[in-house]
Amino acid sequence: MDYRTKGTCSSVIHFDLDGNVVRNVSFEGGCNGNLKGIGRLVEGMDAHDVIEKLEGTKCGYRPTSCPDQLARALKEALGE
Repeated sequence: MDYRTKGTCSSVIHFDLDGNVVRNVSFEGGCNGNLKGIGRLVEGMDAHDVIEKLEGTKCGYRPTSCPDQLARALKEALGE
């Protein structure tokens, strides 16, 4: 799945859901090392757990962040 981010340095998040399990997360743009790390950390996690941990994370003065956008992408993919 592809999710166009809003309000972040990254522009697109790519990911797969195997049922509710998060797989293959990658970001276009943004802080390369940090976003690779996030992708590795959430690999194999239940999407609801990822949402719970990342939703509402802010980046500096911005009201959102790449992790928050991932949570939003997962919610959308789950139909929530």
